[in-house]
Amino acid sequence: MKFFNILVYTFFNFFFWSFSYCDSSEFWQLGFQDPATPIMEGIINLHHDLMFFIVIISIFVTWMLIRTIWLFDYNQNKISSSLSHGILIEIIWTSTPACILLIIAIPSFSLLYAMDEIIAPAITIKALGHQWYWSYEYSDYINENYEPINFDSYMISEEDLESGQLRLLEVDNRIILPLQTHVRVIVTAVDVLHSWAVPSLGVKCDAVPGRLNQASLFIKREGLYYGQCSEICGINHGFMPIVIESVQLKNYVNWLANKFND
Repeated sequence: MKFFNILVYTFFNFFFWSFSYCDSSEFWQLGFQDPATPIMEGIINLHHDLMFFIVIISIFVTWMLIRTIWLFDYNQNKISSSLSHGILIEIIWTSTPACILLIIAIPSFSLLYAMDEIIAPAITIKALGHQWYWSYEYSDYINENYEPINFDSYMISEEDLESGQLRLLEVDNRIILPLQTHVRVIVTAVDVLHSWAVPSLGVKCDAVPGRLNQASLFIKREGLYYGQCSEICGINHGFMPIVIESVQLKNYVNWLANKFND
């Protein structure tokens, strides 16, 4: 029965247009999750552009192989050619791939530069990886005791899940971020290597003990964005989910006020 439900689900998602956002992995998903940041949009666009070259090259190479196998058969070509090499064809098959690589390099370098650029962040968040959970610190806000907002984020066990929640992806404390705001995420680890990754946001940043790495976010729409630790960090590596909730600015301010009152 479960297999039948998966087949029906796949059929409707393949043949009918879906307007729902995909911010977590789905059954039989082969493509990207729906982008929520300009960086992720750039990654998807670059992928689609590269697929154009890959398809053209694959068709051309396949045609050459089939033609070679067919024409170099003894029955098709009983008199072999004496040609050993040709300067023109060697120049063509050397310069053409080089030009293709140069064309690909231009948008690639532009995207890499945009991913590394941190634009005057309005909010800075520290993400610390532990075995096996995440803890977060909002360094820009301090209470009357000069303590920043900080909390731990643990995965919700399967028996505690509520209706509609995702198995192995839900946490007890989500990261709350406002829309259309430049956010800097500083990532590090306390014990071993971790990786802070959220596919819909186009971010994957290694958490290295004793080292601070950073990533930038600019979320364009409201929603819940699910990620996981993407570095094999031990026996419970698969139980370190990340959940980011993007909200309107006024809701974000209310959440901050509630955190200070706790």
